[in-house]
Amino acid sequence: MNGRGVNGRATNSRRAIVAATAFGTLIVAGCSSSSSTTGAGTSSSSASGTGSAAASSCAASIGIEAPITGPVAPLGTEQLHFAQLALSMDNAANKTSITLVQGDTQLQPAQATTVTQQFVSNSKIVGVVGPAGSQEVEAVGPVLGRAGLAFISGSATNATLTSGSNPTFFRVVSKDSVQGPQDANYIVSKLHPKAIMIVDDQEAYSTGLVSAMTPVFQQAGVKVDHESVSQKTTDFSALVAKVTGQTSVVVLPWQVAANAQQFGRDLTQQHKSAVIFGTDGLFSPGTFTINGSYVSSFGPDITAIPSDSSIVSAATSKFGTFGTFGPPVFAATHVIDEAIASVCKSGQTPSRANVLAAIKNTNESSSILGQPISFDSHGDLVNGKFFLFKISSSGKYQLIPG
Repeated sequence: MNGRGVNGRATNSRRAIVAATAFGTLIVAGCSSSSSTTGAGTSSSSASGTGSAAASSCAASIGIEAPITGPVAPLGTEQLHFAQLALSMDNAANKTSITLVQGDTQLQPAQATTVTQQFVSNSKIVGVVGPAGSQEVEAVGPVLGRAGLAFISGSATNATLTSGSNPTFFRVVSKDSVQGPQDANYIVSKLHPKAIMIVDDQEAYSTGLVSAMTPVFQQAGVKVDHESVSQKTTDFSALVAKVTGQTSVVVLPWQVAANAQQFGRDLTQQHKSAVIFGTDGLFSPGTFTINGSYVSSFGPDITAIPSDSSIVSAATSKFGTFGTFGPPVFAATHVIDEAIASVCKSGQTPSRANVLAAIKNTNESSSILGQPISFDSHGDLVNGKFFLFKISSSGKYQLIPG
């Protein structure tokens, strides 16, 4: 989130997610689950269990760091719900008793640091899902590394996160150094701009993508106007005024979809015809709906993956429609769940050290994301992919093949 992720990685209408309240009681595959109110250090019971010795002996906790409240709460809520869904299904399948501890980061590094310190102090937590944003990973990575606590993000994509400073960090999505050039090459080869404007939102996710994309534009002879704006900005009229008649594409690697929607409205009000090309955080049907815009996303639309039909059905029945931020968190949670289960099957008690070792050895032949999951020595997803969508006049996100 992008922040990428959440890479990376935003209004109440976003994707019509009506699950902004607590998840409530979840029944999946015969496993009962419930969650309490959100907030740092809040425990979420994960399974009633079967009463078997296996279930009672394989007990552990994992934490989740997500922006459950704040400007991108719909994304964070979706991530929380998919983590709960994965945990419930995995507890039922593996006869484990893993609980989830919620940490609300609000996509703020300072808040993420507070949550992380609470998680590190909780000896029961042997793994962490998240955080969502690259800027948050930068803040908490050293703390989690010193604690030997593995953490897996489903939306943090800044390339530098896996440069060696975060030894216990993993991600189930690809990174900016892959997405940025791919997106830039598509813009050059398919949209044929003579001039573009690219605007970062002053966060690590956004600036990382800008750094990856700009050289491609420059090498192709495209004139680049690089602008910068705070995520807190809500009036983009002055910025839009800088869009010249020659500028045919505006690239917005942002995390807040509502901001991109307002930017698009300001373009229309000033009679500018430039096409918006956004990334990850802009994948927000119902919030970002500017006709003809493009959105590149680290996650697939799993409703189009036949093997995910049972997960789609369970998710839809519990919290309605969803986008691309929840499924990668499901995948991240599943990796930790399986690592804990494998430790128990080997006769050991789950600890931070042996769960970390098991995560490093992850080798899933398939996943909710429609691809295998394994990690290289830096914690990056092997053969990560990105997906490109175009918004129709009705606001529908249509996948562009290839």
